[in-house]
Amino acid sequence: MDVASLTRRLVDIESISGNERAVGQFLLEHLSALGYAATRMEVAPERFNVYATVPGRKPDVVFSTHMDTVPPFIPSSEDSDHIYGRGACDAKGIIAAQIAAAARLRQDSGGPSPALLFVVGEERDSQGAAVANQQAPGSRFLINGEPTENRIAIASKGTLRVELVARGRMAHSAYPELGESAIDKLLGALQRLRLMELPTDPEIGPCTLNIGIIEGGEAPNVVPAFARAHLLYRLVGPSDELKRRIVETVGNRAEVAFVLEIPFVRLRTVHDIPTMVAAFTTDIPRLSNWGEPVLLGPGSIQVAHTEHERVEKRQLHQAVELYCTVAKRLMSG
Repeated sequence: MDVASLTRRLVDIESISGNERAVGQFLLEHLSALGYAATRMEVAPERFNVYATVPGRKPDVVFSTHMDTVPPFIPSSEDSDHIYGRGACDAKGIIAAQIAAAARLRQDSGGPSPALLFVVGEERDSQGAAVANQQAPGSRFLINGEPTENRIAIASKGTLRVELVARGRMAHSAYPELGESAIDKLLGALQRLRLMELPTDPEIGPCTLNIGIIEGGEAPNVVPAFARAHLLYRLVGPSDELKRRIVETVGNRAEVAFVLEIPFVRLRTVHDIPTMVAAFTTDIPRLSNWGEPVLLGPGSIQVAHTEHERVEKRQLHQAVELYCTVAKRLMSG
């Protein structure tokens, strides 16, 4: 199987979150042609996961990753060492490597029986994984693919999305004393949160904060009555105490809403495979019924979501070997 060629074919199918139908249909047909029992797992209108098994065999190990990408769509290109384009490493190169690894495992009659699960919506809300978790087949292990540079993650940071809404009173900007600036209140809350000490773990590293969106106001000459900010914390442990401190720190400056949480998880490693810490969030917490999880994949997260997203061809081929090795070692205990 030409892993590089399959990666490019997948990259060239636009599949920004919410628009995964075309790539899902391609994978259904491709896997069926390879002899798998490939099925649609409906998630929402025009959106579905793809699940493929070896006919007549219950899966021991499920290879899984996501079909969706972040915007904008960037078609594929390549040079002697890399494949470029949106999804090259996050995660269409991983899909290609997992399909190739599963094909190799199928040739070993005494080896683990593989299955493939490709889901929608990982880049947005893990909706595809949540639906898949309700239809798990009872496999022993889940090998989830994300760009880890072919190292096994000892842990994956969680995600806590926070929305702050500040409310004020509108007035003419020439008479600010007659109004109450919602933007001033929001900025005060954000500054206090930026100064707040965050949890850290000696092995995993620090919890981090990103202020991703700030919006509000009507016009430069109007004291604003409304302002909002969207924040994202990367978790390194339980969130209860952090959420309590966020609410306490913001006080009456703004309303606090916790709009999404994906927990921090520690993960299984495999002897003699190099390790890393995934500072990003994955679908693994939403796939808890699919077996004991391992996180591993080609490519670097540091170029994912950028205009120069790419994956090394060498890492793609290494990943095929690694996926097979890890699957066999997991089954051998």
